[in-house]
Amino acid sequence: MQYSQWHISTIPSLSYIHSMSKALIVSSILIALFFFSCKNGKSRKPVVRDTSITTSTSFNNLFFDSVKLSAFLLNHPEYQNFTQQFNDFYQDRNYAYAWFDSTGLAEQALNFNNLQQNYISSFSDSSIYNALLDSLLQSFQQKDASKKFVNTQVLETELLLTGQFFQYAAKVYKGSDIDAAELGWFIPRKKIDLHALLDSTLQHKSAETYAPQNSQYKRLQEYVQTYSRLSKENGFDSIPSLKKSLRKGDSSEIVLTIKKHLQLLGDLPQNDGSAIFDTTLVLATKQYQRRMGLTEDGVIGNKMIAELNVPIKQRLRQILINLERLRWMPPEKDTNYILVNIPEFMMHVYDSGRLQFNINVIVGTAANNTVIFSDRLQYVVFSPYWNVPESIVRGEILPGIKKNPNYLAKHNMEIVKQASVPVIRQLPGPANSLGLVKFLFPNNYNIYFHDTPNRNLFSQSSRSFSHGCIRIAEPKKMAQYLLRTDSSWTNEKIDSAMHLKKEKWVPLKKSVPVFIVYFTAWVDKDGQLNFRKDIYKHDEKMAMKLF
Repeated sequence: MQYSQWHISTIPSLSYIHSMSKALIVSSILIALFFFSCKNGKSRKPVVRDTSITTSTSFNNLFFDSVKLSAFLLNHPEYQNFTQQFNDFYQDRNYAYAWFDSTGLAEQALNFNNLQQNYISSFSDSSIYNALLDSLLQSFQQKDASKKFVNTQVLETELLLTGQFFQYAAKVYKGSDIDAAELGWFIPRKKIDLHALLDSTLQHKSAETYAPQNSQYKRLQEYVQTYSRLSKENGFDSIPSLKKSLRKGDSSEIVLTIKKHLQLLGDLPQNDGSAIFDTTLVLATKQYQRRMGLTEDGVIGNKMIAELNVPIKQRLRQILINLERLRWMPPEKDTNYILVNIPEFMMHVYDSGRLQFNINVIVGTAANNTVIFSDRLQYVVFSPYWNVPESIVRGEILPGIKKNPNYLAKHNMEIVKQASVPVIRQLPGPANSLGLVKFLFPNNYNIYFHDTPNRNLFSQSSRSFSHGCIRIAEPKKMAQYLLRTDSSWTNEKIDSAMHLKKEKWVPLKKSVPVFIVYFTAWVDKDGQLNFRKDIYKHDEKMAMKLF
């Protein structure tokens, strides 16, 4: 998952100063739509409220009675979850109107409504649509000088706008009201201060950043309309299975259908209408294979045909599911971190928010899922022992000993006592199941990164083979990176440490955030939309909650 530099962004200033040009306000609103970042799971208040905001500084002299707010919430149960935010927001401004001033409805109210309508249209999500507010705003927009609006209509519109803002911000910035842990997601969800966000949205005059979205969210969201349109065009004919793979120079009627698919998906720039597998189709095939995580060989086989036959509506749902996950991700500033995307079988290493390198990884099998969580990497352990898990002792080691009394010696294992309990462990060495080095971020799931002697598995396009821990293809490179600030750890010293007879623990001077995530759709650094298989069926479970 080639995440670009992540940054926080926001809905921009909605000033009361009507002399501000409409173009500036609209452009600011557009700047604010999107965001994306991955960060240490520790919660942090995302918005710092401007405490200088008072009635006298808000350029407004319209007020309402606090009793009216209580009555409004009683009559609108859809907003009652935001009662505290309503009360805090209006108490702080002495019950001055936020969306109206002495000249009438503020332009920023219409800008926010447009923002909300765009979301509803793009995501086909009518859950936050409010017909009454829509009708009232249309009435105010008619600008009929002879029409007098009663105070109750003005107050109703004011409070509906505030309620809709809370609903919209909670949905778009925080995500649906889903228990992420039920779906196997143990990265703390980001927290949003809706009251402070609304304060900042209404008061700041520049496109300062408040709402913690990220660039990955923005990039993926841009594909929603594209795939929504494609799903309605019905231009995708089913492609039959191949008796043999298609290669450059082959000619077949199936090639015509494949070219049509790849052109609609954007991989084939121009369809010449011929049934010949030409050089242009080779390049388009490689790009599609790369986007799907298939072997990038330019040869069309049944694995690629299966991906091409996935319905566009299913791909659209896949995008929406992953956008929801992106809303959960905690915000972060430019920093160092390590991100592993399980379905991608890839580790991404960032320094100061910039991608440094990628490493192929092996993750847990469907029966031994790698857990989705975040922590901090603290130790590099050279020449590690492997304490064999009890399940493996019962399932593999004990049956092996029954068949061969020399099983332990043959596998370089020994029995030792740890906390008065006998434990079977494998000694350091090239045959050790953890390889020559491991990387620890102590956690309740007993998951860590490690080397492996079985290096041939990294050449597979699908790499879910482990018992849950994450094997990395370039462990020495990882050790060099983590110890790069300590000049004493030379290349020779690292080599030596990887071949000791006893394990050696090296604590890092500064721990590094680790995020183990699960994204089956994302946009890479080249702007290409990627899809991967739902290897743990997490998408299926999410779909049941969302749809």
